[in-house]
Amino acid sequence: MIGFLIALLSGALMSVQGVFNTKVTETTGMWVSNVWVQLTAFLVCILGWLIAGRDDILSIGKVEPRYLLLGGVIGAGITLTVIKSMDALGPAKAALLIVIAQLFVAYLIELFGMFGVDKEPFSWRKIGGLVLALIGISIFQWK
Repeated sequence: MIGFLIALLSGALMSVQGVFNTKVTETTGMWVSNVWVQLTAFLVCILGWLIAGRDDILSIGKVEPRYLLLGGVIGAGITLTVIKSMDALGPAKAALLIVIAQLFVAYLIELFGMFGVDKEPFSWRKIGGLVLALIGISIFQWK
């Protein structure tokens, strides 16, 4: 149950953050906004590290495979694409398409066991859920 609630909170925070970042970009520009987002996230993480855990900072050097360390690079790309999509489509439509893309890619990752994730068997039920979500987007955008 706690995972469900945290996921709902995550989605809500992502939507609010996308709107905030899009509005900041209107004044500052794409790259200044993206730098600000990543810098403030870094500072919050440093503060959390100082307060909460103090895990060995050098343990980052032990991560294998090394490509897993690209999460921050991907995060910068996420910030950029969320800002652009919300500016072009509005928050609701952009969020719908972002969630559909997340579901589709997450299912492919599970299906093929990519990036060290346990491989899951093919499921028509999950494909049906994706199709239903796509139908929902169509209804949502219908004028």
